[in-house]
Amino acid sequence: MNRMNIDLTKYLQQNHKKLTWKERIQIAVDIIDALSRIHDENAIHRDLHSGNVLFKIYFSISDLGFCGPADKPLKSIYGNLPYIAPEVIIGKEQTYKSDIYGIAILMWEISSGQPPFINYEHNYDLAMNIVNGTRPKIVPGTPLEYKNLMKQCWDADPLKRPDIGTLRWKINQINLFYQTKSNDLIQLEENDSLDMNSSENYTSSSSSLFASKLHQFDNLPEPRNATEDIQNNYKEETMQQKVKKNDNNFDDEDEIYNNPNFHSEEQNEFELPDGN
Repeated sequence: MNRMNIDLTKYLQQNHKKLTWKERIQIAVDIIDALSRIHDENAIHRDLHSGNVLFKIYFSISDLGFCGPADKPLKSIYGNLPYIAPEVIIGKEQTYKSDIYGIAILMWEISSGQPPFINYEHNYDLAMNIVNGTRPKIVPGTPLEYKNLMKQCWDADPLKRPDIGTLRWKINQINLFYQTKSNDLIQLEENDSLDMNSSENYTSSSSSLFASKLHQFDNLPEPRNATEDIQNNYKEETMQQKVKKNDNNFDDEDEIYNNPNFHSEEQNEFELPDGN
């Protein structure tokens, strides 16, 4: 695995088809550890996204320009829209828990190998979908406890998201499980992987979507978790968007979901004991 000073977006482009779940979970551990150090300094990052996660020897969080004391929230809604917590989208202040939401979206990106909502413009319609509970479709084969932790972190209610200490403990428990797996099971993850030829380059039109910017949205409802119908409607809309953008580098979700690098939830189900 090449160790270059690149961001997570580009790293996943180059390495997605080679990564095992053991390695993916370690990436999540690195990022959560980095956020823990920020929160320990009584600061909120406010702009978590894969372009701000850098890899050299390990993964770290950069671009702290919008970090600030937790008791002095910024008024501007600034960030990369798919990573912005729904309560922030509707104008509420940034909190530690809004950073936790950003971690959830990063966890999804690590699992899928692609940026979230890549087939959508970063506009009012996407903001409305997020506020109404739409989240990126979980990749089949995602380990059960990883999936459950990710869903807790992107809950519409900030109070239901774990704090950084709980999150760090849980991801370390998942990591410990994978570090102690038998070599035979690990080898299964390293078998023939998806040939993602399209992952080499983003189009110039899509790359512009990955930058943080100021947002202002009016007349949005209170955030809520999506019903199954809403999620199904989102899936149908996504397929329609993909027909319109068939030149997009990450259009074929079915290929990603069928990647043999991802093994079943049943293979990886285990119980996390209570604790911090």
